[in-house]
Amino acid sequence: MGDRIADIWGTRTPHARDTPWPVRVDSHLDPSVAEEDVDRWVQSACVLCSNGCGCDIAVKDGRTVGIRGRAADAVNRGRLGPKGLYGSWQWNRTDRLTRPLVRDASGNLLESDWDTAMGRIAERSRQLLATDAGALSHGFYTSGQLFLEEYYTLAVIGKAGLGTPHMDGNTRLCTATAAAALKESFGSDGQPGSYGDIEATDAVFLFGHNMAETQTVLWARILDRIHGPNPPRIVAVDPRTTKVAEAARETGGVHLAPLPGTNQALMNGLVREVLRNGWTDEEYVARHTLGIEELEATVEPYSPEHVARICKVPAEDVRRAAEVFGTSERVLSTVLQGFYQSHQATAASCAVNNLHLLRGLIGRPGCGILQMNGQPTAQNTRECGADGDLPGFRNWENPEHVRQLADLWNVDPVVVPHWAPPTHAMQIWRYCEQGSIRFLWISGTNPAVSLPELRRIREILRQDSLFTVVQDGFLTETARCADVVLPAAMWGEKQGTFTNVDRTVHLSDKAVDPPGEARSDLDIWLDYARRMDFRDKDGAPLVKWSDPQGAFEAWKECTRGRPVDYTGLSYEKLRGGSGIQWPVGADAPRGTERLYADAEFPTRPDTCETYGHDLLTGGSIGEEAYRARRPDGRAFLKAVPHLPPPEPPREEYPFVLTTGRTAYHFHTRTKTGRSRRLRRAAPRAWVELSVGDGARLGVREGDVVRVESPRGAVEAPARIGRGRDGVVFVPFHYGYWDRPGTDGASPDGQPPSAANEMTLTEWDPVSKQPLFKVGAARVTKVSDASGPSPAPTTTASAPADPAGVPETVGGPDAEAPGRVGAAAPPQPSQPPQPPQPPQPPQPPSGRGPAPGSGGRAPSSSTTGTEG
Repeated sequence: MGDRIADIWGTRTPHARDTPWPVRVDSHLDPSVAEEDVDRWVQSACVLCSNGCGCDIAVKDGRTVGIRGRAADAVNRGRLGPKGLYGSWQWNRTDRLTRPLVRDASGNLLESDWDTAMGRIAERSRQLLATDAGALSHGFYTSGQLFLEEYYTLAVIGKAGLGTPHMDGNTRLCTATAAAALKESFGSDGQPGSYGDIEATDAVFLFGHNMAETQTVLWARILDRIHGPNPPRIVAVDPRTTKVAEAARETGGVHLAPLPGTNQALMNGLVREVLRNGWTDEEYVARHTLGIEELEATVEPYSPEHVARICKVPAEDVRRAAEVFGTSERVLSTVLQGFYQSHQATAASCAVNNLHLLRGLIGRPGCGILQMNGQPTAQNTRECGADGDLPGFRNWENPEHVRQLADLWNVDPVVVPHWAPPTHAMQIWRYCEQGSIRFLWISGTNPAVSLPELRRIREILRQDSLFTVVQDGFLTETARCADVVLPAAMWGEKQGTFTNVDRTVHLSDKAVDPPGEARSDLDIWLDYARRMDFRDKDGAPLVKWSDPQGAFEAWKECTRGRPVDYTGLSYEKLRGGSGIQWPVGADAPRGTERLYADAEFPTRPDTCETYGHDLLTGGSIGEEAYRARRPDGRAFLKAVPHLPPPEPPREEYPFVLTTGRTAYHFHTRTKTGRSRRLRRAAPRAWVELSVGDGARLGVREGDVVRVESPRGAVEAPARIGRGRDGVVFVPFHYGYWDRPGTDGASPDGQPPSAANEMTLTEWDPVSKQPLFKVGAARVTKVSDASGPSPAPTTTASAPADPAGVPETVGGPDAEAPGRVGAAAPPQPSQPPQPPQPPQPPQPPSGRGPAPGSGGRAPSSSTTGTEG
């Protein structure tokens, strides 16, 4: 037994390089249920980070009562993190939406029925399609946590039914740069590496990636190598002193803590050192890459001393990190939000690819690149085209790729949007603001907490001219502003597949019925397609499937001949045992662990997903210029100088504001905020300051401070932590409804705790990902402490001085068995589906936040979700 709130990563199972990761089966059951009393276990995978851990759902008397890791699964070998153990299933009967809500003429959301709600949606949709704006009046903003089958159905409806280019997901906020960097360097999306590279590598570089909190099971995998023989050296690039940074020091690696907004300068410095010291595979570079001369010229000015002045890091640390990369036999690199949510996001992420290409460290064990995702099914959003791209990693500028889809769907190619780039999320919201998009369908996400500059987002959502549909499992901050709210089934309540970071496809079987009248997202969109009577060229229904398996079979045909090949997969093949990594086809019937082992990249003009961009301006290179480079299956070395961020610190706002996650919550907490164990571990927002900054401001642990940017402010208790001077960190999970009030302020006049009140509406020129990590702010003390900060002590937010700060623990009800070396339990079988009693919410009044509005969960457990 173990308290997995206090011990986030669980019992160590050390092992040597090139040996299998040992099994450890983690589980957690409702205290009232013994394991032998479970009626059945139903196959699934966890959806509370992008790791995609295989698991089984415990069901008793028609309800979910627990979870266990799947010993046979290659992703986690039975392990689960604290969110999976305590937050994946305990929310499912709490405060759920059970009937549609429709806003009446007085502005009140009232309970309704499905026919009325869907009729209202279809009627408004048809009215707008009949205007001059046509399909351009419609926008869709979806999630990174639905199923592949749902994304693909949405993509077909939007691209072949309506013909709108205005479709994206909240994956734009977390994983757009991953896709962009892979396309720019290798010609197509798709992670080259595999989680299995951890077992084989000699060094792990984590670029802007606090893996210890964002993917806890993956970090446990690295810890097991660190604690075994011949441990890998760790290099951490992060302005905060995370557990990853601590491991870097312990393994003889390096912790580089650059000032946020200087990543590209650091990367140019590392590339320069690798080049100047002759740590390159010249033959590989000559045969398999393009752009070496431009790269050499671009990085030449970035000496360690020059980088040190820009990034505020020791020059010797730059040299040492480059040496680790240049001299290790096998290197694994991971990249996440510290790079993605900055102003040169795609450029810096491509520079990581450059390092691997220069050394030829790609496509073989221990030499992977993982441009990480922030959400569990973000990969499917991209694959299926629900992020606006064309399904199957097709190129919207390639007429043949457009024709392939038109033939597959049996529609005229002119219907499929390809006359301009797909509309990214930030532009969709701008079009809503300007009034050209008048119908916005939001599914499984909570932009009223997750998007930047939230006062602006609230104003957009409240426009009378914008008809908003929200489908979710809970009455989120966003749902309260909708015209129609649709109750959606969630994890464990529907069937489908999803794909994690390293291309592993999992099947999730339905374990229980959703509450009340809630429906799956797939069923909702199929209903919309029927009501709109979308037809193909022959007059047959456009969407030709009626269930998840039919959608999956249709998707397989969409991937035929493409890099993202699913044709060799089936539900039966995915049932039991482990997930399977695509591509899976005639040449790889058991899946493919790593891409590009043959150094053949999908950059040929007739195959590639993009013709590339200028990484400084975002301008498209175009087909003619791309063909002129004759890529012929070679990868691209991308060269870009460093530019300062758009909002650097200045006298009025002297701090760099950066936001991020904690290990105990996922996105805007709709799920994890309803788990009392996770809520107790990180109950409310805090502001993290360095020791030096705290002393200069006269701020001590727990003092209430006000952080203010040119756009808004947050007030919260201070954690005097271990970050670098000049940087203030605020977790982004916490929304407006902790203390409900008007315009995000509580009745006692205190401002909201949503970090995105302060972030700016700017984005990377290529990936269009917002800049949550770089902005200017000032910090002032508001009042003395009444106790320590609520920040966890177990994570990167640990206090610099632990005296007087209680340790974060879960207590007796957080005990979770972790059986090391356990044999795989019997495989679950597909269960019958018992009915569930309805639990109708009380509908709220008013279009926006209002004190005392109905239908709200207790303030201690309510916030929104990205899912």
